Amino acid sequence: MHRFGVHPLSFGLTVCSLSAVCIGAALSGESAGDDCQVGAYRFSDGEIIDIARSTDDTFRWRKFDGTTGVLHKKPAGSWTSTLGWTDRPDGHSASFTRCATGEIEFDGKKAHRIPFDTTDTAFEGRGGIKLAGRLVLPKGNNPVPIVVLVHGAEKESARESYALQRLLPAQNVGAFVYDKRGTGGSEGKYTQDFDTLADDVVAAMREAKRIAGTRSARIGYQGGSQGGWVAPLAATRVPIDFVIVSFGLASAAEAVFESGFTKGFERFDAVRAKYRNEPWYKDLHGNYTHFILPYTAAEIREKGKDFIFGTPFRYDPVPTLRAVKTPQLWILGEDDLEAPSAETSRRIKTLIAEGKPITLALFPHAEHGMTEYEVTPDGERISTRYAPGYFAMMRDFARTGQLSGSYGSSVVAKPKTD
Repeated sequence: MHRFGVHPLSFGLTVCSLSAVCIGAALSGESAGDDCQVGAYRFSDGEIIDIARSTDDTFRWRKFDGTTGVLHKKPAGSWTSTLGWTDRPDGHSASFTRCATGEIEFDGKKAHRIPFDTTDTAFEGRGGIKLAGRLVLPKGNNPVPIVVLVHGAEKESARESYALQRLLPAQNVGAFVYDKRGTGGSEGKYTQDFDTLADDVVAAMREAKRIAGTRSARIGYQGGSQGGWVAPLAATRVPIDFVIVSFGLASAAEAVFESGFTKGFERFDAVRAKYRNEPWYKDLHGNYTHFILPYTAAEIREKGKDFIFGTPFRYDPVPTLRAVKTPQLWILGEDDLEAPSAETSRRIKTLIAEGKPITLALFPHAEHGMTEYEVTPDGERISTRYAPGYFAMMRDFARTGQLSGSYGSSVVAKPKTD
């Protein structure tokens, strides 16, 4: 199964979307070091493909339609692909012999690296902490919408791991990516305190606008994983033009984490025993339950100190969502086991009925991270691609704050109009 990394949040809720997180990639729109393969490329027919560093010596490719796979190098120097996150060959191949000149071949078709206007920067977050960021804009002088990519709870460098910093500019939407405090090239101590992180998001937005200058048109946030709570909170502090989020639900282990790993073990053990033989039990890897699922109470107490990050478990998101005046897009996967979406969908629809400017998109047969999947004979899910229309949906909302037309098989509930 493809794991996107869902992380501890409050009120039993966790967040994950394409990020910022959710989409693992590498580096900026320009080539870096020996990885001349890394970049976004355009074929002669206009189709876009992104090449990103993956695990070991492989590269992940992604097309804007959501298809994806991993490229493995063969002894002769050619590269062949496996489907999605499976180990099954999918028939695709690539050649990088001319990547130093900005040209690759994919399935025998030439594609050329898309040049971007890229600016690396350092700016001050809350308390004067220096944060490392990067603005990636399409080439040119025209104003464009800009998406500030908001971190999840991961500890990796977003500048090195977020593919949206290329995929969006390749679609004429700018992107600002930054390493959250305590990660990558940023100073400070890693934290999951929403209040602190929201102030950092506002600082990132202001830095993006400063660098972009007259090229900054609409600007907003795309929040993945934990960033799905932080982004709306930041939107209540300084006016912006849009927020894009997707999220779901988790529970049971919350009391253990909230107590600082000192209590709640009896309830957790009871839930664990009840569901241990369910076919989906082995797939509980995305949220913080995964961190403690295999361990005894004594082992959890010992390991717990490694997971105390100041997460506000009793944070109530609903008042924040009601306070956000800007248009929001919430994206859910109907088949999300790690963060089930039914209750989330109900709450969002209630806010829409109240007249809040929220658009809700539900993707059937999509799980955590908005990936579609296949089921192996032993019942395990393995992701095969991103849901069709998912990338385009985020692009369009960043451009206009609205959705128009269809986006794959998603079901969309739009805000009430007068």
